[in-house]
Amino acid sequence: MKTILIVDDEPRTRQGIRKTLEAWFCGRHRIEMASSGVEALAWLQQNEAHLLVTDIRMPEVGGLELVERLSAMTPPPVVIVISGHPEFDYAQKALQLGVVSYLLKPLDKEKLVQAVELALKREEEMSRMVRMEKLFDPKLLGTVQKEKQYSVQVREALRHIDDHLSEQVSMRAVADHLHMNASYFSVLFKEQTGLTFSDYLSRRRVQRAKELLVNTRDSIAEISEQVGYQTAKYFVKVFRSIEGTSPGQYRQNVSNSEKSIQ
Repeated sequence: MKTILIVDDEPRTRQGIRKTLEAWFCGRHRIEMASSGVEALAWLQQNEAHLLVTDIRMPEVGGLELVERLSAMTPPPVVIVISGHPEFDYAQKALQLGVVSYLLKPLDKEKLVQAVELALKREEEMSRMVRMEKLFDPKLLGTVQKEKQYSVQVREALRHIDDHLSEQVSMRAVADHLHMNASYFSVLFKEQTGLTFSDYLSRRRVQRAKELLVNTRDSIAEISEQVGYQTAKYFVKVFRSIEGTSPGQYRQNVSNSEKSIQ
């Protein structure tokens, strides 16, 4: 269940948006209201909102200032701005702040619902990205960020490894695929990525395993096979050496964490 916070100093507009969304979503989302930007900020100090629907002109703290203040949150809520005036400067500023939609009053109910559905999809995508970033091995993240700096051979090696993670991949086989001397390839790979071929392969397999542990219900044995290990026992050993915990415990820890976040 997602939480939608409606912020508007006009009671009629505030209630109208709430009734429209409650009728459309039939209790699937929690809908809260605030009569000002100040009240919204106070509420958000104690609660989490996934979507903020805010008027742009309000006393003390306007909609755009509210959005700017919330930008420090990780991740910040997605935002829909509503306004009684088609002012270009406001719309431009809203877009610069990452606002999903800019709706004009009087609000069209169908356009409001469409904007909210789009915003909730955007929020889900952002949450998934943040979640996957938290799961990502920092050493692998470094290779992703620097990949454009690597030679053509090393970039091709990384792609080849990714495409064949479920198979028996060896340094010599990858070197042969690249038509390179294995010893030279080994030195080149370590020099550019900062990881030995073996360490990179193990970390990449464990990374894929973590994604499968979080996003599927596949068994540990099934996942070990999907990431290229012949036995689940050895997979668990490698996983524990990199993550400091077993695959089963890792899945449980992430599951518990997700429940507390959402």
